Amino acid sequence: MRFPEFTGEWKKSTIGSLSTKVGSGVTPRGGETVYKSEGHSFVRSQNVGWGHLQLDDIAFIDKETHLRQKNTELQLDDVLLNITGASIGRSALVNKQIAGGNVNQHVCIIRTKDNLVPAFLCNFLLSNHGQKQIDSFQAGGNRQGLNFEQIRSIKITIPSTKEQTKIATLLHLIDERIATQNKIIEDLKKLKSAIIEKEYTHKTKSNSHIGDFIEQTSKRNKNRAIQNVLSVSNRQGFIQQSEQFENRSVASDDTSSYKIVKKNNFAFNPARINVGSIARLTTFDRGIVSPMYICFRTKDTLFPEYLDYYFETKQFFTEIQKRLEGSVRQCLSFEGLCNIPLCIPTIEVQQQVGKQLSTLVQEIKLEIDFLELLQRQKKFLLHQMFI
Repeated sequence: MRFPEFTGEWKKSTIGSLSTKVGSGVTPRGGETVYKSEGHSFVRSQNVGWGHLQLDDIAFIDKETHLRQKNTELQLDDVLLNITGASIGRSALVNKQIAGGNVNQHVCIIRTKDNLVPAFLCNFLLSNHGQKQIDSFQAGGNRQGLNFEQIRSIKITIPSTKEQTKIATLLHLIDERIATQNKIIEDLKKLKSAIIEKEYTHKTKSNSHIGDFIEQTSKRNKNRAIQNVLSVSNRQGFIQQSEQFENRSVASDDTSSYKIVKKNNFAFNPARINVGSIARLTTFDRGIVSPMYICFRTKDTLFPEYLDYYFETKQFFTEIQKRLEGSVRQCLSFEGLCNIPLCIPTIEVQQQVGKQLSTLVQEIKLEIDFLELLQRQKKFLLHQMFI
């Protein structure tokens, strides 16, 4: 895939032939103890993402330490490449914020000659063509580390600098749109959390409890008529067990003792509710869960969605911690859940709150779907625009 105005042949070369510097830095003596709250940026592998810098936890070193590592001083548009550990292959460009700083021994600096555009090289390293070569240097797939000779030997085919710049500009525009999309999603999630906390957490003084509005369900799959075995994930809620355990079921051959869960019923794992393993069934009309799960449904006075969103509050998590039992593996009993205070408004207000939050959840899902589309587009272009 090429821009139509370019027709010249691409030239085969290596990173070593197209660079004036391939090298890394060192961790200052004393490690983290010598880091400062300000000074020269000190870039570590966690600061180098897939095509972008992650500077939330950037470290700093003082001038004296910086001068001892003068040969690793970063220049604007240097290409950074992680060369050790699980993050091998991540690459990003030096920006104004970290220019003049230094790197540790886990990050390689690649400084290009005039005939190789830095942003083009950075994207090449992230492409299938670059990543395959990086992977090939890792014996047995252990991804232990890259040395400078291996980096210099990486083969790269380049067009004119004008075409390189146009390719890099296109990919940068997509990166900017991805960053914007991430911000949109982050803001929507913050809005959702703010609405939830405002709705629930001020209602702390109450003579009523969750147990006043729910009832336990324990109907079993006695005739084994239901085959849809479900688990409760702390991130995704109810999911099919085969999905959680990579296309295999860990359910017993005899599921007659499994509990039946119907749509809008809840279930939780007593030993994992403290990490969020509680959910309302929305994606299936019914299913079955392991006998270890505790299942329940709401009474007519409590709208299921209203309770569902309460389970996302900080207050609920705090109340759980007070009621966990067991010295080795702490669990929450059904009685413990029932004893958690809960003040509810009228059913009409509950429905309004549930509808508002559900609309927001759907909007977040649509924005995430669009983000995934942008990411697939970037991946496709990385694959198609480099040879």
